[in-house]
Amino acid sequence: MSTLTRRGILAGTSMALLSRRTYAADPIRIGMPLALTGPLGSVGNEQKHGATFWAKQINAQGGLLGRPVELLIADTAGDPASCVRKAQELVERENCHLLLGMTLSSEALAVVPKLAEWNSIFVSSDNGDGRLTAESFVPNFFRSNISGPMGTRAVSLYLRDSPMKNFYAIGMDYAWGRGSVGVFEAEVKRAGKTMMGSVFSPTGTKDFSTYITKIRQSGADAVFLVLAGDDYNAFLAQAKQYRLDEKMQLLTEVVDLTSIRAVGDASVGLIGSTRYAYTLDNPKNKAFVAAWEKEYGEVPDNNEGEQWQCCQILTAGIRKAGTTDIEPLRAALETVEIDDIKGKVAMRACDHQVIQPGFIVRVTKHAGVTVPVPEVIATYPGDRTAPGCRKMVYED
Repeated sequence: MSTLTRRGILAGTSMALLSRRTYAADPIRIGMPLALTGPLGSVGNEQKHGATFWAKQINAQGGLLGRPVELLIADTAGDPASCVRKAQELVERENCHLLLGMTLSSEALAVVPKLAEWNSIFVSSDNGDGRLTAESFVPNFFRSNISGPMGTRAVSLYLRDSPMKNFYAIGMDYAWGRGSVGVFEAEVKRAGKTMMGSVFSPTGTKDFSTYITKIRQSGADAVFLVLAGDDYNAFLAQAKQYRLDEKMQLLTEVVDLTSIRAVGDASVGLIGSTRYAYTLDNPKNKAFVAAWEKEYGEVPDNNEGEQWQCCQILTAGIRKAGTTDIEPLRAALETVEIDDIKGKVAMRACDHQVIQPGFIVRVTKHAGVTVPVPEVIATYPGDRTAPGCRKMVYED
């Protein structure tokens, strides 16, 4: 049985519609190796939803360059070796030389050295590891999302004016977690404040009681979380049980609705960076949220918004290049700019990182609203949140 999920040429629309539309050329085939199962399966499924929504919208408008978009999706379960195999299968067997997805940074780091050999381009929508646009940079990789260092930087800028002095950190024990905690530690020290310690939990940890006890005993004013998926939910729920939020402020690199919906009031009071929030107040985002609610009956989450932006970057690049051929498309993507759900954002040619605002939100309980709301409380311009070209650290 094939490991690929073929979404159809109209990527989720009915095949009856396909029979009524005539396209000028073959479909643009896009491969998405995703962690649809495993601890970060919720993130992978959000990426799938975001891309499927985009493909449906773009195909309803006549496709790209007169060609329909076809998504081919494969489950990697979050395993880097599996991701390499699935990506190679998509490229060589399915002729997908445009790649999205790759939920974990460890998966992306395993794949990017192969991109030139495969003559393929990968546009990231969620990979946070700073090395992807620094020491591990390759010309066929583009990051449309905020990196881990950029999210951490936004939190550190917010904390510079905070009365909090002492900090602790917990991160998932893989590339993204360690990288972001490292940036946070450097930023805390740069601000003249104290890092009390840090700890790393294996991906898939279900019982955080020993970690929470250690954090409580640290004497910190706040704890910085670099967690995602099931791990994040488990920590927040158990932190509430242990009343950790009464002892210190919970900070996080990523605030997302999946966790807010899963843990409810246990998320209230959480402050952190968000890569995207449905509460962003601009016309493009309001239109996107309205269209999403009409389609799915709920507001879009963090990774769904990030995947939408990723697809808008790819769309703009393809239209600018006038082709999906790899070399001209790569050149077009290097200087692409869009004005969309996060406002105006632009690709930086030197390291293929999109420069975009950094948002800080506080999770707040509203009367009459079942799910707590991520309210934007601070916004920092991209030139303050992005590190120097091909760097992971900051100098100011």
